[in-house]
Amino acid sequence: MGVEVVVEGLSKSFGKQAIWRDVSLTLPAGEVSVMLGPSGTGKSVFLKSLVGLLKPERGRIVINGTDLVRCSESRLYEIRKMFGVLFQDGALFGSMNLFDNVAFPLREHTRKTEAEVRRIVLEKMEMVGLVGAERKLPGEISGGMRKRAGLARALVLDPEIILCDEPDSGLDPVRTAYLSQLLIDLNAQIDATILIVTHNITVARTVPDNLGMLFRRELVMFGPREVLLTSDEPVVAQFLNGRRLGPIGMSEEKDQATMAAELAHREAGHADGAPDEDVRGVVPQLEPTPGLPPRGAVRRRKDRVMSIVHTLPADAQQGIVASLTPEEQERYGVLAANAGGPALTPSPVPRVARLPETGRHSRGGGDA
Repeated sequence: MGVEVVVEGLSKSFGKQAIWRDVSLTLPAGEVSVMLGPSGTGKSVFLKSLVGLLKPERGRIVINGTDLVRCSESRLYEIRKMFGVLFQDGALFGSMNLFDNVAFPLREHTRKTEAEVRRIVLEKMEMVGLVGAERKLPGEISGGMRKRAGLARALVLDPEIILCDEPDSGLDPVRTAYLSQLLIDLNAQIDATILIVTHNITVARTVPDNLGMLFRRELVMFGPREVLLTSDEPVVAQFLNGRRLGPIGMSEEKDQATMAAELAHREAGHADGAPDEDVRGVVPQLEPTPGLPPRGAVRRRKDRVMSIVHTLPADAQQGIVASLTPEEQERYGVLAANAGGPALTPSPVPRVARLPETGRHSRGGGDA
């Protein structure tokens, strides 16, 4: 099973340019999380900081009791073996065929025999649907196949944490859907902790157990998908609905005068290119392909959500309760509301050891 990643007070700058500051969150063990944010908010920088490729100025990243920000180089090297990283472009070696690309980490970091390497490589390539493509070069295959080959390479060391930097970039909606399903299926099979950086709204709504959003150099929110999908936080609602109306601008955050002018424009009946009503609510989450085991992450997350549901706004409570199956409503001791809000009964909710960050963070400054 994957491991928990605890981030506390993390800040990163390049020279005088602050990228983000005081980021705190917990990636729950064995769950799929997504980090959203407008372009330029440092999502990829955050991902590279987690794996130790970039060093933050302040804060801690704790994995299995080790702080990656302050540990020795030798300890960081050992911890990195727990990670598998899918880079945005696949980062394949153009002169190597797919088999050798996927085998590279095994040959570089282990002493396995070539027979063992072959068995592991073919197993991982089968997991990502690349059987028969072992001898092809990266330049001979589609972008979707390169992404899957990069994912197979990220899996060969059996990582407990998988980081995916915009895995949907450059892919059409159909290939993105296949890749999304593949990540859910992988989580069902190996229960790894997965963090995905993406701009894709459909991926954000349907794939993860947890959602986070970076904006204006801050972590706006992070928590279970049910909390963010029902949130009235302006920047979260704007992003998840793909609207122009809201705090996010083309190159930087808008001032109050610009936002007021846009609101007046919309109230006068002018469309902004998005649906008239915000799409809020807990949409169905992708499930593993039939024949695979159920994801343990789903029940762990729902236990966590139902332990805090009474602290959320009434509309959010109603949306969350309505998303539960009848069996889950009985288990958690709630009744879907016929009108008004959900009826929360006093039945006990399973206790959990740690809640990921769900509260808002202060915001200010410009968009990095």
